[in-house]
Amino acid sequence: MRDAIQQARRIVVKVGSSTLCYPNGHLHLERIETLVRQLSDLANQGKEVILVSSGATGAGLAPLGFKEKPRDLVLRQAAASVGQGVLIHMYERLFREYGRTVGQILLTKEDSTSRHSYLNLRNTLHALLQLGVIPIINENDVVAIEEYKIGDNDTLSATVAGIVEADVLIILSDIDGLYTDNPATNPDATLISEVHAITDETYEIAGGAGSSMGTGGMYTKIKAASMATNSGIHMVITSGEEENSLRRVCKGEALGTLFVANEQKVNQKQHWLAYGKRISGTIIVDDGCATAVIHKGASILPAGIIDVEGQFEPGDTISIIYKGKEIGRGLVNYSTADLSLIKGHNSADIADILGINATYDEVVHRNNLVLIH
Repeated sequence: MRDAIQQARRIVVKVGSSTLCYPNGHLHLERIETLVRQLSDLANQGKEVILVSSGATGAGLAPLGFKEKPRDLVLRQAAASVGQGVLIHMYERLFREYGRTVGQILLTKEDSTSRHSYLNLRNTLHALLQLGVIPIINENDVVAIEEYKIGDNDTLSATVAGIVEADVLIILSDIDGLYTDNPATNPDATLISEVHAITDETYEIAGGAGSSMGTGGMYTKIKAASMATNSGIHMVITSGEEENSLRRVCKGEALGTLFVANEQKVNQKQHWLAYGKRISGTIIVDDGCATAVIHKGASILPAGIIDVEGQFEPGDTISIIYKGKEIGRGLVNYSTADLSLIKGHNSADIADILGINATYDEVVHRNNLVLIH
């Protein structure tokens, strides 16, 4: 599997705040320069490279005289406004010294929720790569209120990797991979070199939030790994503090933890359905429905639905839950109100129950359904 990383042609690299900034908020220039050199060398080899970079808020702390990240959202966004300019200026300057051109893209979650915006972002990224530009992507911290939820840029990097159909996603963190237990509290914890299937146990050993500078913990990186591997993309978590870790991973060295891509990957439309659109609600299904969906690729019929949660309308994305676990996501054909009336009934009964609102036999058609492994 490490040979597949070595042969990767399109690479997304995510770097966290704790790698880019000192605890006092000043930029860690040596690490940034090393990162830029390694990315530039990969580009010189003919590989297509995208950088998803945290650090805007951290980079804005020192210029504003803040000793630590403010608790107030508006002040954090002010720090991001200042820091984004500081960070992109440093990137542009260093990449230029290595003969590479960069382009900045600031995103909010809304940029992936509509199909039109999603496709436009995909086309823009492909155009930049064809032009030999290294895109530098970050959440638009200044206006994105939800930016400060834990691990947002881990999710962003997996989303971007899926959009451009990358071969590998590499997350440079302040820890060198996934351990069997928390290495800070258990000296017997050992590094897991490869993960072939993400299970409940994987999440259980992932631990909590990371450093004080970053917003992402190992748990959110496992979620990102689930997104990436479902999209047919290998993902590696390794230390951004390890010397030349990016170059060594790309040469096939067994650094960090490799999450192996699923052979049955989702296509671009399925990726948007599963990871681009917002989840508006939930349906809970029974044994028969879950079996038909997972093993036969069947549509979801009202007879198999036990309960309905949330407020959604036809065309919204909903989560499908079986025995407390998410097994899929899909575009729903009925609203919460209508689905609450027809759940548990046969499809032949829909017309009698809903009258003129009875437009579909299926609640979620199989072509608009994506399994979540």
